[in-house]
Amino acid sequence: MESKITKIETYIVRDKLSQSFYFSQWKYSERCICLVKITDNNGNYGWGEGYGPAEVLEVGIKLLKPIIIGENPMNNEVIWSKMYRKTLDFARKGVLVASISAIDIAIMDLKGKTLGLPVSNLIGGAHRKKVQPYATGMYFSDLKNPSKNYQKEAEKYINMGFKAIKMKVGLGVKQDFHNVKLMREIIGNDIMLMIDSNHAYEYNEALSLSKKIEQFDISWFEEPLSPEYYEQYAELRKNTIIPIAGGECEYLRFGFLQLLKSKSLDILQPDICSCGGITEAKRIAALATSYGVPIVPHTWGSGIGIHVALQFIANLESIPGRLVEAPFLLEYDQTENRIRDYLTIPKIEIKNGEIQIPTNPGLGVDVDERFLYDFSGSDEIDIKKVVV
Repeated sequence: MESKITKIETYIVRDKLSQSFYFSQWKYSERCICLVKITDNNGNYGWGEGYGPAEVLEVGIKLLKPIIIGENPMNNEVIWSKMYRKTLDFARKGVLVASISAIDIAIMDLKGKTLGLPVSNLIGGAHRKKVQPYATGMYFSDLKNPSKNYQKEAEKYINMGFKAIKMKVGLGVKQDFHNVKLMREIIGNDIMLMIDSNHAYEYNEALSLSKKIEQFDISWFEEPLSPEYYEQYAELRKNTIIPIAGGECEYLRFGFLQLLKSKSLDILQPDICSCGGITEAKRIAALATSYGVPIVPHTWGSGIGIHVALQFIANLESIPGRLVEAPFLLEYDQTENRIRDYLTIPKIEIKNGEIQIPTNPGLGVDVDERFLYDFSGSDEIDIKKVVV
């Protein structure tokens, strides 16, 4: 029987953190994520996730629902185009694009499960079987002494098998220099070190910090500037040897084309859960190869988003190709996140500093709905109910 979408369900899952933490912009005290489940007339289903304010994302999904019901999920590009046209007049960037992304991801998961193929095969095949995760951490729990837990935290990541760590900056050039210097001393020279200011700096500050920390072998400086300033990004690239990364605040191939044409970045970081979904991320990747710019996707959310990135990275071309391929990196946030840790099955495992890319149909992941209903039905999850 031909597959037709019959049901679209949204779930807002949230969890209060045991301890709040800070980055350069504000404080986090809870996790809150919008998920979508799309089911067809044959009982097959797929899961998606959007990156952004969950309640607003949910409204966007409900706006798009009438044009998706009855569609064949095999026609993901046709459905994507209809959603894009529906929102074009008022949402070429922003949260409604994230709503499109969540739906597109769920459709691709459904399509893969229906055909018995992983998403990486649906978008052209897997170039690799594993990726190298990097630990995103070193957030600020104490603004008076932001580096007080660096030693313990760094040792934890290294013992877990991580070979690369990304730390937060954006507290001021003097404080950041101290923190970066300390971090390099703690982890030594064999661990990759990246920094992320979450667009905290104006140009002169970003340049000053870059010059001061070039000596510490920084693999990239992520979001040094506000995402609107394409020309300043390009100028910063010219004046530092540190690669400049960004793009998590950009949307659709059109936005990424502007980044590429302006030569703003050395590394593109689209978030597939907000930039337009898997269907659009594939187009963004094609653009990036045309400019010779590598992609390292941004991830932040549940295990669904991580598996989306795994399937996407599997399909990324090596540009240029070579006999011994450089590791492809996956962002793996290490802050407290019980949604990520308990929502999806099977669990993600790091072995020898690598994660195997799933080959099960769809995204290769499912949702433990016992956990889902506990999480969406109350303010806090009772972990005892769901641990098996």
